[in-house]
Parts: sequence; structure tokens; C-alpha cells
Amino acid sequence: MTDFSELIDRRHTNSVKWDVKDNELPMWVADMDFRTLPAITDAIQKRAKSGIFGYEEVPQDYFDAVQGWYASEHNWRPDTDWMIFSTGVVPTISSSVRRLTNVGDNVLIQAPVYNIFYNSILNNGRHVLSSDLVLDDQETYHIDWDDLEAKMAEPLTTLMILCNPHNPVGMIWSSETLARIGELAAKHHVVVLSDEIHGDITAPDKGYTPFASVNKTNEQNSVTAVSPSKTFNVAALHAATVIIPNAALHAIVERGLNTDELAEPNSFAIPASIAAYTQGHQWVHEMRAYIENNKQTVAKFVAENVPGVKAVAGNATYLVWLDTSEISMASDKLEQFIRQETGLYLSDGTVYGGDGQEFLRMNVACPKERLMDGLNRLKQGILAVK
Repeated sequence: MTDFSELIDRRHTNSVKWDVKDNELPMWVADMDFRTLPAITDAIQKRAKSGIFGYEEVPQDYFDAVQGWYASEHNWRPDTDWMIFSTGVVPTISSSVRRLTNVGDNVLIQAPVYNIFYNSILNNGRHVLSSDLVLDDQETYHIDWDDLEAKMAEPLTTLMILCNPHNPVGMIWSSETLARIGELAAKHHVVVLSDEIHGDITAPDKGYTPFASVNKTNEQNSVTAVSPSKTFNVAALHAATVIIPNAALHAIVERGLNTDELAEPNSFAIPASIAAYTQGHQWVHEMRAYIENNKQTVAKFVAENVPGVKAVAGNATYLVWLDTSEISMASDKLEQFIRQETGLYLSDGTVYGGDGQEFLRMNVACPKERLMDGLNRLKQGILAVK
């Protein structure tokens, strides 16, 4: 199995994450520093030996593997007839926005949220409408239900993009919360597009609930996008699955994905995904435990050594949301200051909207030694703020 403590030099490898100065430590984009599941590498090597890389179809084995994974890991066995292959969750979101809404419509989100949602909405001529999450005194986020319903009820609101679990705050939505969102969405004729790319990355004693699995209302009024990309750190393979039980919605989204040329796999996407979903259970459980230990380390270190900064408790993702509201510097300026002062490269919370201007996001999917380097740089940077 993978040694999650192994330090791997990824500099000068065309890595988006590691295309930084030699003295810099990148802990920003959602990309892990762990080697992937060995079975994935084996599957890619086996496919490469054929030496022929022509047009390919998606076999039933792929959809069976996705179904088996969700049945085993998440208590949900979606029908394989509901599934469509796609080259990615983000392309699926953008294509679905184009197909399920009209130019000028509102697309509802819950800020602070994954920044690319804004691109998928605005670049397609739709309006961003946010029902911001509310942070309480215990550093826990919750939904303002009155605000959410009011914004769903607006005539031009036709689609909601749900982040489940939520990036960047690490929230796992309960079944009750998902049911209430689904009830309001159905009441106000708003389709829910659920991005569940982080669903496999939760604390070992926690699990996430797929939106469509909660009840029939959610099932029939939703589009779910999943992928092994975050789970196994294989984003460059460009493989995702769109799960749409409602036949009418399924036809609309499938037509969009095909029209946008997003439904054909590359030569390695299918064998690698099948290997992940059929042989990756133990690897994922070990990865989740390692990540959780890292997150606990961050929380303890920050509480004891970094004055004015608090780690928001989140049970999902390998991203830690750091509250810097007590520091006398906006997070966009703070992120730049820390990077210049120490070389630590974090994500500026401003890009996520909502109250993100008071937060930084730290990626902790790395070996413990590298994590400690990052934490010491964080301490140095915060202490240097005048």
C-alpha cells in the first residue's frame, strides 16, 4: 500500500500545484502529495502496453464499478442506467448550467463555496445568487433557511449548485438537511446539481450522504456529479460520472454533455477508474485516517502556536478553513504577505465569496513532515504581521 509519509519531489513536473519558486511550499489547490493507489498505476501501465490509443467506448464494467463503490462505501446503489460518463465534474457543472437554465437566470449557491462554481455560472451568462452560510460562535456553519427559501422562490432561480460535502468549510450535510433542501427545491421548481467530488474524503468515523439517496423527492429532482479524481488524486485522468435518475433531466444533461464533447474517455480513464472503484477500499480508508490525523495536528498546532487564527472544525475534505478574522489584514493581502515572508502558499478565502475575506484555506493532504513545515511557516508569517 501507499506510504503516505513519503516525501515526493514534484517540482518541475508540469504540476499546477508545484509550479512555484524553489523556496515556496504550496498548500493551496486541492491536489494531494501522495502516490495514488498502486492498482491504478498497474491498470494504466497495462493499458499503455497495447500501444494503440484509438477511440474508446465506456463499458458496462465501468458503471458497475461506480455502482459497487457507492453501495459499499456510501449505502447507495444507484441504477447504472442513471449514469453518464463525463470528462470531469466542473465540465459537467458548466454544461448542465447551459442546459438546465436560461441566460439571465439565477443559479443559487451557498458561499463561501468552491470558486469555480462562479466561473461556471458567470461565464455562461447566468447570475450568481448566494444564500450565504452563517458561522456561529462555535466556529460551525449553518444554513439560513429563511434566506435560502426566499432565494429559491425568486422567479428567475432555476438551479441550485450544492457542494456535498462542502468545500471549503468541510461540512458534511446531514440527511435531514439534505431532505429539507430537496423539499424546498421541489416546492419552488429548482433543480439541484450536487457536486459530490469530496464525498469519499471524510473523517474515519463519519460518512457523507449522497443527495439523491435521501428520498424520492431528492432523487427525481437532482443531478449528481462524482469522480475518483479527488479521492485517488487522479484529476489529470479526466473521468467523472453523472447520476440522474429522472428520465427527462437525464436526457437534457446527456444531450448537453454529448453536444459539448464531454462524454468520451481517454485511453486511461476507464481502466484506472475501474481499478480505483474495485480495489481502492483499503487505500481510501488508510488515506482518510492519515488526513484526519493531519487535520487534528493542524487544529492543535494553530490553537497553541498561532495567535489570532482558529481552525474551523470540518469532517470532510483534506482542506482546513482557517479563521483569520482577528488578524489586522484582509485575507487576500494576508495570503500574499505570508507567501512573500515565508514561502507558504495558501488559498485566499476571498475567492470563495461569503465571509471568505476573513479566511485562508490550507491543503493538508501531504506527508506529516511537510505539514509541519507549513505550520511553522504559517506561525512565522502570522507573527510577522504588524
